[in-house]
Amino acid sequence: MRTSSTLRELAICGACWLVLLSRMHAQAKDDTSHDHMRASCVEVPAGQPRPEFGCFKIAVAKALQLSQPTVYWHLRTFPTRAAAEAVKSPTGIVVEEDGQVWLSEFGAKNEAPAAGKEVAVIGPLELLPAKTYEVEMIYAVLRPGDRSKVHIHDGPEAWYIFAGEQCLETINGVSRARAGQSMTAPPRVAMELSITGTVVRRSLGLVIHDPAEQFSKPSDWTPTGKCGG
Repeated sequence: MRTSSTLRELAICGACWLVLLSRMHAQAKDDTSHDHMRASCVEVPAGQPRPEFGCFKIAVAKALQLSQPTVYWHLRTFPTRAAAEAVKSPTGIVVEEDGQVWLSEFGAKNEAPAAGKEVAVIGPLELLPAKTYEVEMIYAVLRPGDRSKVHIHDGPEAWYIFAGEQCLETINGVSRARAGQSMTAPPRVAMELSITGTVVRRSLGLVIHDPAEQFSKPSDWTPTGKCGG
């Protein structure tokens, strides 16, 4: 009798575990499913909380004098904002994202700042002729399956990927990057950026353009879908 009772108890416990595992699996699916976002980069007014997901304009440098036809984006980290501000050039930008202080400087490939820890030298970035330039920095947190609207920039765009993966399709083809890597796109090329892989993609990016031009413009180009999704 004890053996029979024990077997019944084990069967009941086993059934309970199956139900629990089924619920956990369903919950995991719910956690990764979402309505795929068609993102465009926006400014969040001061004092308002930033949404959990999206593309956000976080800083801008205006009236930059960049004499070279191409520049490189020197990205470095510093222990404090004060340390970064102390060595920032007139064309540099300091932001705090992803738990770190970042200094961005723009110039020749061998013109890296003397201080800070080098993270990446990204480029070359091809500049369109202009008297002065505006650099708009963006920070994006997007989930797999999210993508940008099809658009064009009147200047080069670049990204440094903190986490996750992305795929860029332009009229010239497809390129991919993942955490610890960078990516660039030339000016006036229609594009669609897709978030690939299985984890949330976080990135720092920028566009350098003539102040007389908009940050981005919509395009009627139709991507081929080579990035998937």
